[in-house]
Amino acid sequence: AFVVSVSGGLGDTQFSFRLRQSGGQRAAHYEDDGEYNREAPLTLQRESAHYFGYVYFRQVKDSSMKRGYFQKSLVLVSRLPYVNLFQSLLQLIAPEYFDKLEPCLEAVCNEIDQWPPPVPGQTLNLPVMGIVIQVRIPSRVDKPGSSPVKQFNQENLLPAPLVLPSIHELDLFRCFQPVLIHIQMLWELMLLGEPIVVMAPSPTVSSEMVLALTSCLAPLRYCCDYRPYFTIHDSEFKEYTTRTQAPPNIAVGVTNPFFIKTLQHWPHILRVGELRMSGDLPKQVKVKKLAKLKTLDTKPGIYTSYKTFLHKDKTLIKRLLKGIQRKRPSEVQSALLRRHLLELTQSFIIPLEHYIASLMPLQRAITPWKNPPQIRPFRQEDFMKTLEHAGPQLTCVLKGDWLGLYRRFFKSPNFDGWYRQRHKEMTQKLEALHLEAICEANIVAWMKDKSEVEIVDLVLKLREKLVRARCQHLPVKEETLQRVGLYIETIIGSLPEDLQTVLHHH
Repeated sequence: AFVVSVSGGLGDTQFSFRLRQSGGQRAAHYEDDGEYNREAPLTLQRESAHYFGYVYFRQVKDSSMKRGYFQKSLVLVSRLPYVNLFQSLLQLIAPEYFDKLEPCLEAVCNEIDQWPPPVPGQTLNLPVMGIVIQVRIPSRVDKPGSSPVKQFNQENLLPAPLVLPSIHELDLFRCFQPVLIHIQMLWELMLLGEPIVVMAPSPTVSSEMVLALTSCLAPLRYCCDYRPYFTIHDSEFKEYTTRTQAPPNIAVGVTNPFFIKTLQHWPHILRVGELRMSGDLPKQVKVKKLAKLKTLDTKPGIYTSYKTFLHKDKTLIKRLLKGIQRKRPSEVQSALLRRHLLELTQSFIIPLEHYIASLMPLQRAITPWKNPPQIRPFRQEDFMKTLEHAGPQLTCVLKGDWLGLYRRFFKSPNFDGWYRQRHKEMTQKLEALHLEAICEANIVAWMKDKSEVEIVDLVLKLREKLVRARCQHLPVKEETLQRVGLYIETIIGSLPEDLQTVLHHH
């Protein structure tokens, strides 16, 4: 949270970092995680193994201080990736805190304690320091790419609330300005979970660039590790700089020139200068060979030997250039860029979604008294065969080696993360369908010719199903769960009294 490379730079700086939670109980104190995570977009889920740190750092000359400077950071720590909300909050609190210190912070904490929990799909009014921040928490059912409604019901709020257009979206266009012509390459590197270092002049640029990169796969979740601002004091420093094994799948942002030496064995290094919004397109960084990185005064560039699978989208670049000439607002440029990346990701993922949906057992194969049938295994070769008539070429104009891209994707943590998530959702759907089937069944008829052992076994199984449905928040109607509960009572009621007693205590 303290800026190391302060080259006489003065004033206020905001940036973010992300750090691994040390051992011990993971997320045990978040009972509502399951519910929130089920309804939030995958990219905004609450993290179970990492914390985000949002920082507001101030350094100003002050002769009363021993070092001649006032240096302080206010850090907000959260498991939620709400970068806009938390940085906006810090802009309100930090300057006050630097002036008035502790009492101000205590008052703010009391107010934040009263905030309602973030519920996906809801618009929240969050009072702090005489201001109301208004935000909408995105939901998984939102149409991707739709922009949030600007004005909500103001409910006569006084003073008028500070409305944040988005809780988490960055100014993508500003972040990607120096690398616009390489957006295709960067998207592929992120999709494949390749190890990439962003070397930047400041923690602000470093963290914004890493967060922009990890967000460019939405709605697909980036499943690798990422560190928006990483320093030599991080506990993973040794792990990431070792030469004895391949670099981990991670996007890491650094500012210390020392990293040029320690990370030069990494396959992809993006060196950027200060991000400026100027009238014309800033000089686009060039793709250079990694060997050129040896000199310490390295110029901005992408140092890699990676060859993209898909060709560049020239029309996108032309549209953005035209936007710059016409002084189009940055948020419009960002929306164009975001839509392009969204369509690209969707073109890539839709064939995978179609194929995995075909692995689900037919509904009529789900019968009440048998365990639900298994989801069929994902066979990469079978999937590749479907691409000929249902591949990304149907929805995307980009030409190139899509097959090669899929083959490489199968080896990445992003495929693994996507597949596990989908498999889990499908398994839960099967469980839910099975419970529905049990509800529709005639239990009394089934019990006629069954032994007590079989009936007791059924009671225990149904109970276990009920507990699992509640614990895992399965997508089952409440009335279905209640009916299964009644069934269990009915079945127990038909048994001899000694068994009833045992089952009621069990």
